[in-house]
Amino acid sequence: MNKELLTQLCGIDGVSGHEDAVRGFILEQLKATDTPKEVTVDAMGNVLVHLFGKQPAAHVVQMDAHMDEVGVIITHIRPDGMLRFATLGSVDSQVLFGCRVRFGKQIGVIGGKAVHQCGGDDKKKVPSVDHMVIDIGCVSAEEAEKLVRVGDTGTFDNTLTWLQDDLFCGKAVDDRMGCTLLLELASEQPERDIWLSFSVQEEIGLRGAGVAAEAIQPEIAIAIDSTTAGDTAGSTPDTAVCCMGSGAVVSFADRATLYDAALYRKIRELGDANGIPTQTKNRVAGANNAGAIQRSHTGVQMAAVSLPCRYLHSPSCMGRVSDGDAMLSLLRLLAEELTK
Repeated sequence: MNKELLTQLCGIDGVSGHEDAVRGFILEQLKATDTPKEVTVDAMGNVLVHLFGKQPAAHVVQMDAHMDEVGVIITHIRPDGMLRFATLGSVDSQVLFGCRVRFGKQIGVIGGKAVHQCGGDDKKKVPSVDHMVIDIGCVSAEEAEKLVRVGDTGTFDNTLTWLQDDLFCGKAVDDRMGCTLLLELASEQPERDIWLSFSVQEEIGLRGAGVAAEAIQPEIAIAIDSTTAGDTAGSTPDTAVCCMGSGAVVSFADRATLYDAALYRKIRELGDANGIPTQTKNRVAGANNAGAIQRSHTGVQMAAVSLPCRYLHSPSCMGRVSDGDAMLSLLRLLAEELTK
């Protein structure tokens, strides 16, 4: 996988509903490749790519990755200049307290009542979002309103950092890893036609991918995403969900989708037969765009291939290049096998 491309994509801000900069970058990358393709942008902002193969496909196959990331949105500016906010996407409140967030060039810090001001059980509790504010250093609403407005969206103020050659952490890995892999697929002419979709608003309800699928009308689709790797302190093999360094994650079920059992088995068998490391997600949790794509049009045979990622939906999503490489190898193989 392309490390530089992943770094660039993760550095772009694009919370749900505000994917413009991410989309613009992706369109530039697609334009720079000379593979035969047709690229369209629908009314919601999804980027649809019909990648023409050396011959027609026997089946319409869609591979989807979402462009948006989790973030915050300003809901109220208090008289003292502090900002009330809501999250865009599912973000654990224990991740938020003390984080820096960015609204364009304006930096803020998420905070609340200091621990020495708390008493009793409150000292042991992480405050809810309702009890947090964003501090941008202003002392009045009038001062704050010169810098931000209600409805402005913010992202974690963090860039992708390479801890080792194979190990990285940063914001928006979910799902800029998927976008990176799709762009790599788009730079190579496949054996047979395939559809790629870079979708919007996944983090707030799987909204864009269903619209994209209605346009493409796939028979088979693969949702490409990141999923929680629980192989951290205190985990056991039965609670780890999946593990970093063990290859591409193939799901059998999550909270939005019961994946096609035959397709799940086929993907695992193809991986084994071709020396591509894969693993299963051993917990029914989370969701991705498969939940919307599967139920589109007249129904879609659905699978998911994901990056095992620690600290998902945080400023420091952690992953390994080797797992991204396994995903890319698997997706290339699926593009060839599923279109036959």
